[in-house]
Amino acid sequence: MIVPDFWAEARKLHRFEGRQIAVRRLGWSETSQADAADMAEQRASQALDRLLAGEKLERLERKVAYNGAEGVPIREEVLARHGEDVITRNAYGAHCLNSPHALFADIDFAPQRSLRWGFASFGVLMLLSALIALIFRRPGVFVLLLLPAMLLAAPLRNWLQDGWTRLRGGPEGIARARIRRFLVGQPDWSLRLYRTPAGLRLLATHKTFEADSAEAQAFFVAVGADPLYARMCRRQGCFRARLTAKPWRAGVAGHMRPRPGVWPVSPERLPLRAAWVAGYEQAAAKFAACHYIETLGGGGIDPQVWATVGLHDSEARALRTELKLA
Repeated sequence: MIVPDFWAEARKLHRFEGRQIAVRRLGWSETSQADAADMAEQRASQALDRLLAGEKLERLERKVAYNGAEGVPIREEVLARHGEDVITRNAYGAHCLNSPHALFADIDFAPQRSLRWGFASFGVLMLLSALIALIFRRPGVFVLLLLPAMLLAAPLRNWLQDGWTRLRGGPEGIARARIRRFLVGQPDWSLRLYRTPAGLRLLATHKTFEADSAEAQAFFVAVGADPLYARMCRRQGCFRARLTAKPWRAGVAGHMRPRPGVWPVSPERLPLRAAWVAGYEQAAAKFAACHYIETLGGGGIDPQVWATVGLHDSEARALRTELKLA
């Protein structure tokens, strides 16, 4: 995991027979701006050489904070460092904990609409249309009912899928059942369970993990974690958990300024960002990012992870159950 304090960008040009090739590359450093600038120059020169040698490369390295970054460290404002753990401000303004070894996973309850349920619903409506046509002995009725069947397929799918979800205990019941099934085969695991505004959060406390390990990735699949989150953990070499409210849930109007919220911001625009951040911090202080529920499993507690637990629970206000989630 690399979360630099300093960033720079370099641009290299090559002119040949009236054509121009321009390459931009980023550089970063945890020690100084000069080191970041040197790295940017080196990366830009290397990229230009590879392009001239015939290799296909992106000429412009996109400035992205986290979700779209590949091959580039986390590009966010560093708010605090606690040993190996780093707290940053993400692209929409919230505090995020980046940990190289503490395994976090968020499970959202948003329904995932299934194509299987969609095909089944349309099939039921088609059979019903065919039955009506047979009863009235008019094949044209079947054709007339095709359009209503197509219009009603999605609502019927949602109704059937939601009903099936309720029968299985609802989204939380299904998620907890998956966690229990996982723990049956992993008696040495210990998981802290938290409630989030959108679902549940898990934090493994029995040992440290590597974000790109097969064990961590298998855990994400087993408990139903967001596939995008799992992929970004692997790319960035760290696990991640939001510590403060999402702005829109805390009643903060508008996006973090200036837009987009990629760090660093030019000096002349820092006051605009600072003003937005001040309002956000005041609003977010009234909310918790998650609430601790219980600890599952019979495993022990790793001392290194326990330090991250304390940091997470304090910054996320996980034990402040009187606060609303946001």
